[in-house]
Amino acid sequence: MEYCDSRRYYQSAVSPEPPEKSGKEVMSKGSSGMEVILASLENTRDVPTTLNILYILSELLTVGRGRRVGVFVSKGGTGILFQILIGASKELPPSEELMLQLHSVLAKVGPKDRKFGVKARLSGALNVTVNLTKQNLQNTKLLLPCLQVLRVYSTNSVNAISLGKNGVVEIMFKIVSPYSKKNTSLLKVALDALGALLKSKTNARRAVDGGHVHILLALYQDWHRNDTRHRHMLIRKGLLVCLRNITNIKLGRKAFIDADGMRILYNSSSECLPVRTLDPLVNTSSLIMRKCFPKNRLPLPTIKSAFHYQLPHTPAAGPVAQLYSQPPGVDDVVDESDNEETDADTENDTENEEDEKDQNTANDDIETDLNKLHPKKNPGRPFEELRVYERFFLELSEDFQGYNFESSKSASTTSSSFSSSSASNRSSRPIIVPTAQALSPKHTHTLSSQEDCNPTKGQPPLPAPTAPTPAPSLTPLELDTIHLTKDQDKKEEAHIPFPDARTTLPSLARPPSQGQMIEQDLTNVFECISLEQEGALNSGEGGRGLKQDGSPVNATRHIQSPLLLGGIATRRVGGGSGSNLGSECGSEGAEDEGGEGSVLEVPDTALLLPLHDPDLYVEMVKGTHSVPQYAEVAYPDYFGHVPPTFREPLQERVYGVQRSKIFQDIERLIHPNDIVDKVVYDLDIPSCPVVEDDGESLKFNSQFESGNLRKAVQVRKYEYDLVLNSDINSNHYHQWFYFEVSGMRVGATYRFNIINSEKSNSQFNYGMQVLMYSVQEAISGKPRWVRTGTDICYYKNHFARSSIAAGGQKGKSYYTMTFSTSFSHKDDVCYFAYHYPYTYSTLKMHLSKLEAYRTPHIYLRQDVLCETLGGNSCPFLTITAMPESNSNDHICQFRNRPLIFLSARVHPGETNASWVMKGTLEFLMGSSPLAGSLRESYIFKIVPMLNPDGVVNGNHRCSLSGEDLNRQWQNPNLELHPTIYHTKSLLQYLAHIQRAPLVYCDYHGHSRKKNVFMYGCSVKETVWQSNISATSSDLQEDLGYRALPKILSQIAPAFSMGSCSFVVERSKESTARVVVWREIGVQRSYTMESTLCGCDQGKYKGLQIGTRELEEMGAQFCVALLRLKRLTGLRNHQHLLDLESDIIGPHTKVVSSSSTTYVMEEDEPSFLEAIDYSAESGDEDGEPETEHVTELPENPDHPEQLSDSETNHRE
Repeated sequence: MEYCDSRRYYQSAVSPEPPEKSGKEVMSKGSSGMEVILASLENTRDVPTTLNILYILSELLTVGRGRRVGVFVSKGGTGILFQILIGASKELPPSEELMLQLHSVLAKVGPKDRKFGVKARLSGALNVTVNLTKQNLQNTKLLLPCLQVLRVYSTNSVNAISLGKNGVVEIMFKIVSPYSKKNTSLLKVALDALGALLKSKTNARRAVDGGHVHILLALYQDWHRNDTRHRHMLIRKGLLVCLRNITNIKLGRKAFIDADGMRILYNSSSECLPVRTLDPLVNTSSLIMRKCFPKNRLPLPTIKSAFHYQLPHTPAAGPVAQLYSQPPGVDDVVDESDNEETDADTENDTENEEDEKDQNTANDDIETDLNKLHPKKNPGRPFEELRVYERFFLELSEDFQGYNFESSKSASTTSSSFSSSSASNRSSRPIIVPTAQALSPKHTHTLSSQEDCNPTKGQPPLPAPTAPTPAPSLTPLELDTIHLTKDQDKKEEAHIPFPDARTTLPSLARPPSQGQMIEQDLTNVFECISLEQEGALNSGEGGRGLKQDGSPVNATRHIQSPLLLGGIATRRVGGGSGSNLGSECGSEGAEDEGGEGSVLEVPDTALLLPLHDPDLYVEMVKGTHSVPQYAEVAYPDYFGHVPPTFREPLQERVYGVQRSKIFQDIERLIHPNDIVDKVVYDLDIPSCPVVEDDGESLKFNSQFESGNLRKAVQVRKYEYDLVLNSDINSNHYHQWFYFEVSGMRVGATYRFNIINSEKSNSQFNYGMQVLMYSVQEAISGKPRWVRTGTDICYYKNHFARSSIAAGGQKGKSYYTMTFSTSFSHKDDVCYFAYHYPYTYSTLKMHLSKLEAYRTPHIYLRQDVLCETLGGNSCPFLTITAMPESNSNDHICQFRNRPLIFLSARVHPGETNASWVMKGTLEFLMGSSPLAGSLRESYIFKIVPMLNPDGVVNGNHRCSLSGEDLNRQWQNPNLELHPTIYHTKSLLQYLAHIQRAPLVYCDYHGHSRKKNVFMYGCSVKETVWQSNISATSSDLQEDLGYRALPKILSQIAPAFSMGSCSFVVERSKESTARVVVWREIGVQRSYTMESTLCGCDQGKYKGLQIGTRELEEMGAQFCVALLRLKRLTGLRNHQHLLDLESDIIGPHTKVVSSSSTTYVMEEDEPSFLEAIDYSAESGDEDGEPETEHVTELPENPDHPEQLSDSETNHRE
């Protein structure tokens, strides 16, 4: 009765309205009712009155949910409750009912008060609750709210340490009990509090020292066995969370292993798998097991590349100097630091540390210096030094006075200096062509170009080009054969000194007749070599496969199948084509079957692919220089790739696939006797990379241009661990792969695990598949790369990443990319690749074939920009339209066309950039009216491959200098970064003569985003995304930088304007995009990123991207430039955006011109089947709880973290 009267009194004091309405008014921010209640609560000394007010508060806070609690906290209610708690604790004995109600209200308030733990500690309330808990271990009614409050206290790391010192961890273990149907709510809260306490490393060590790991495992087993109806899953999850937090420390992981925790959790999880509702238990168990899996070292002698290239000089502060500065005895694969942990706990009073991290780091990378944001032309070098680059811009001074505009195509084309250079070479070595030989040659390394390369035992002689039967003793075709033509060319070339002292440039100003002669010379050389090679291809036994009259085969090519040649399969490293330099591997098979070979008719891909010629490709390989001295040609590069006509959809993620793969990995530890652990391929054994076996293993090979596979280890009968090679002169960048497999069994499902990936997430988790090329399929008329692989996932593994390779970061691990596949053909040779390969030799072949596209109306010039570190030429193209005549008006129009500067493939692993560039080049050389109009509108200057050395040697990101060339644009080194140095010099020269390009675009690939998109540079949009203050004059800029991407979003189905960003970041200030914008003054300076995966919008939504779509993108880029021409022809550039819709057409969709939304995230949702786990101390907090395992559909509102080549922002 007394309680009812008091309650009515306080309600009437607040408001005369009914109780329900009263509650809402009391808790509203504008109401004084809250102050009345709190003032009464603070001033009363009467226990019954205090209880009545607490009853009212409890009811109000329960009904009002979070908003009402927030009002209560904002009015200082938490502090008043703590004051009453301290006062009540001084009464002897304290009122049990008052303590009960106080803790009940505090349990509701605590989670909403970010400073709750700090207030409790400073006021002394922390110790009051601890003492009350100790005194009431048997009083369930009072113990429950005390534990609820302790659970909130423990979320503060400082409080957790203090509570641990006061013995709270031991108290919790007294409360936690074996399976029982009684007091389950109490047990659940106790486990939650214990789990929060054990996040502290100090408390985790205390638990380990007390032997509680074994107790927790025993309790979990007991609850697992008895909770047959799964009604107490939260208690079981609470026990696992405690184990998870204890195993954040090295001592806890050891105790877990010693207590047989791996087997216990593996067995219990296996029993839970059939029940979907138990997935939270399976996922947490998996997390713990992965974390406790003993850290292994990669099976390598060193993480440095298997190949080494000696630089002309090594900068003391550069990455190569650091790489080789380690003492000789240092093991750089794994070291003790990987398992070290900091003893001291971080004392941080912030309750929600993750929130603050997000707020502080969101905009850290945005450039905030306005002086750097305003582009200022800075030629950097005196014009006298740059004048030499005038020779690359002859079209700007050409007068065509001696040119006959009525002449034939051959007279209208300018000469090509690149073709002659690319066809030449300086070393002598035989090239092993697929299917070219029936038996195995043993190659000896040629030290001098003057040395003869005689055939070794077992090698068939090569036939004369025109003879129907092979000549008896011809040596293999040597690279020196092409020097004859080069010598002839020299007579007609005037060499000039080049800034790079190591090379010379041929004169470009040849009369058309001379160009015609040189071109004819080159053609003759190619024909001669092709015929010789064709003779080798068609030789067989007694010249089988070659028509008696020696006439060419029209639709098919007669070759010997390597699949049926007795000697090759046993001889060949990996069972395919070619052989190893200096290798004695497999010589036993050299005499098998006497070199008999079956002749097959295979499709002539030169007819299917206008820019592909297998013989010409082999010719180009001979002029390509690699560090490992590759002497083999891979089948896919030889035959070519004809895009499939069928669609290849993004692969749907199979539920639980990652978990099943991880469980198979864990079985390696639990059942070690089932593991084969047999090395079958190892580049670190240069004399014999293929380990001979009894035919029970697959054979691997990667010793061909752009190949990358360092080691293959057979784990189980049909499972292999694969290790990628790091970039040359580097110890990381493992992503690109390209290798050959043979010796497979038809119908068996093989699992391949690439175990040393480095990025924290991958599009392999979001529908991307690997690429496979089957030689049997190619022979049957389908020479193509196809997406393949099932059960694909990407997750953190147990291989430790040395701090030496992780930039000093300790405790990092590698990631596994795993996929399964089966093979359809017996005796097949298959190739797997990260993306569609596009080699340097392929580029040279394509550029050579582009000559055939020239008409009298096309101006095409191919120059050699420079020579790379590895001795490869860097091609530089000029494409435009010939002037209509040599009249002054036409010549003036010709010279004054705006310039478009394009580059690609600075990162070797981004092969899609080359396919886009191929589409651009083919469109520019095309005969369509649009192509003609485009050539008449612009002069195109193109560097199609900025990093030939990286491409040739199978690197993913770096050149031979061990550096990312797209981070060298600010200050490139002439010797170490010649392609960047000279490309930047070309642009500086243009800036000096006031002819800076209208557009600069660098083609890239993106490994963790979908679609095609652009990154540009904008002062305004950068300032909008930062906190700096700027005046209106600071923000004035032409909006024309948005026009090109907006046009692309209208016409290119793969392009996404929503993924574009125009923010300038500090970390990207040395990239091509930013340097060309800032120093050269090119407003429209872009990076165009093409996905390696597929699209999630537009016409190609839900499909993986292929070479057809990539080439289409390159062509659409050209069309967009043509439309941009109409826009830039308008005088008032400020109206570009307004007029664009009229220019593009009325039927296109409207794209918002709002500002870029800058987020440090990506396209995909966070993966709920966690790809990550932490072996680092205290790092577990940042990981997503995997309560729900259902894998979300892709949702751009929940992006994943981290970016790739340029930046990671989306609009």
